[in-house]
Amino acid sequence: MPAGIAAIFREWRSWLPKVSYLKYMKALACGLLIGLSVPLFAQVDLVGEWVARYHEDFAERIPGPELGDYLGLPINEAGRLRADSWDASLLTLPEFQCRPHTSDYGTRHSNARITKEVDTATQQVIAIHLHREWQAQERTIWMDGRAHPPDYAAHTWQGFSTGKWEGPMLTITTTHLKEYFIRRNGVPRSERATVVEHWFRHGDYLTMMTIVTDPVYLTEPFIRTSDYFNDNTHEIPAYPCEAVTEIDRPAGVIPHHLPGQNKFLEEFADKYKLPLEAVRGGAQTMYPEYRVKISGMPRGGAVATK
Repeated sequence: MPAGIAAIFREWRSWLPKVSYLKYMKALACGLLIGLSVPLFAQVDLVGEWVARYHEDFAERIPGPELGDYLGLPINEAGRLRADSWDASLLTLPEFQCRPHTSDYGTRHSNARITKEVDTATQQVIAIHLHREWQAQERTIWMDGRAHPPDYAAHTWQGFSTGKWEGPMLTITTTHLKEYFIRRNGVPRSERATVVEHWFRHGDYLTMMTIVTDPVYLTEPFIRTSDYFNDNTHEIPAYPCEAVTEIDRPAGVIPHHLPGQNKFLEEFADKYKLPLEAVRGGAQTMYPEYRVKISGMPRGGAVATK
């Protein structure tokens, strides 16, 4: 302590009776303990209406990815087989028409409203709630330190999420998700996957980073980000959805492709003159140095298979 400040402190202490001084120090100690028990001020407020920005990966998120495009995805052979078997007509089935996105894929689509649930006695945040415009999805992120349920608990579209603050960044861990896809051309994500998210706010912008780890279909974690803009003049409308018969089919028919019979898989490579090996994906296609490896490969799916 600097000499000047120490001298002022000794003089101030001499003015106080001994009993008053002891009471003051006890009160100060209690105040410090209470201060340590409350959340750090580095936390930020995420409450508001958030409008999705689609400048990142626009072609994939709005028009949709092309069939057979697995570039940049760390999929294994099982995941590739599932994707090859997928048929886009699957989405015309009544059972699929009103199916919501799971929370890990939902960050890629639609506007959102974030609210928080606060305990009235302690004023601590119990949960953060997120409502998505598309299919009116409701998600709860528990902030009260509760444990995740056992493995045999029900899996849902939004999964079971817990969150914690790491400075100004909200980190979320999600388990118990239903099976879904990581790209809207059939590349799968299993129900055994776990998802870690990092949300960080920069003024009126919010970035949601999603990290998917799947022991069934992925060989490495799959990472992507989505951005939102805070616009509290935006109002999210209701989203009624009613399934109808879009295509007449015999009962029990499920659109699909048997192994080796999907004739559309090479169209993407042919269109963009890319090596078929590259568009088939795999962890190596995520990294910049892979461009050197494919520089001498034949271009186009039809050429590559001859």
